[in-house]
Amino acid sequence: MTLRPRRSILYMPGSNARALEKAKTLPADGVILDLEDSVAPDAKESARQQVTDVVKAGGFGPREVFIRTNGIDSPWFSDDLTAAAHAAPDGIVVPKISSPEQLETIGQRLLDMSTNHKTKIWAMIESPQAVFNVLSIAACAQDSETRLAGFVLGTNDIAKDTRARQVPGRWPMIGWLMNVIAAARIYGIDVLDGVYNNIGDAEGFVKECEQGRDMGFDGKTLIHPNQIGPCNTVFTPSDDEVKWARTMIAAFDLPENKSKGVVSIDGKMVERLHAEMARRTVAIADAVAAR
Repeated sequence: MTLRPRRSILYMPGSNARALEKAKTLPADGVILDLEDSVAPDAKESARQQVTDVVKAGGFGPREVFIRTNGIDSPWFSDDLTAAAHAAPDGIVVPKISSPEQLETIGQRLLDMSTNHKTKIWAMIESPQAVFNVLSIAACAQDSETRLAGFVLGTNDIAKDTRARQVPGRWPMIGWLMNVIAAARIYGIDVLDGVYNNIGDAEGFVKECEQGRDMGFDGKTLIHPNQIGPCNTVFTPSDDEVKWARTMIAAFDLPENKSKGVVSIDGKMVERLHAEMARRTVAIADAVAAR
């Protein structure tokens, strides 16, 4: 099992040339070169050109590279999608997705432009409509032409549209977040947690990372380089977790246990499903170590 770690995915403003170059050196698993919220309306066109030039030039090493377009209903979206498709990043992050029909339309446009097959679509789930349609949106992953590879949570927009307060522990949103995670898992796609706004609150940030990890997110989107290290630490399996995972795998791989659904390891009853989960833990740890 080979997995691509997506523990830390950092937004970088597309209008800031210095930031785009810095993105090539940071220890994040991925970077989202942003054309949306971080770029003023009068800088949209120049940012688009700057971002696509940087992506075409390469030099990002093992980091996954995404371009975030402006919202699908914005006047900039069409040009953003065309430019991003020709730049061929690893992924195109599309804000304001709320229905499967939108992804089908995007997929058709990418097909018409003969976009590189490596370029996948990541849909931002950031509205009440998206939250309630998330299962049908996730089902688009069954159609390879939509290229849907993952979800990115837009928790700030969800809060704005629902008037839910963004409080420590995020209890007003937990039901919605878990529904998105469940939909992603049903259709085999990854899902990234939303951003943590208070960059000065290191303790609160770590707690939210831990919460996201425990809920089942694959990683978290970030807004400041200082958040990368703590986020990577939280989303990297610990040495003890990896050791126990390898123990479970080894036990079920023994010839005498090949057909068993449950075995006893160090006095604990362990089911085969735990060993399957353990294989993913080891795969992530190995992928992180390979970096």
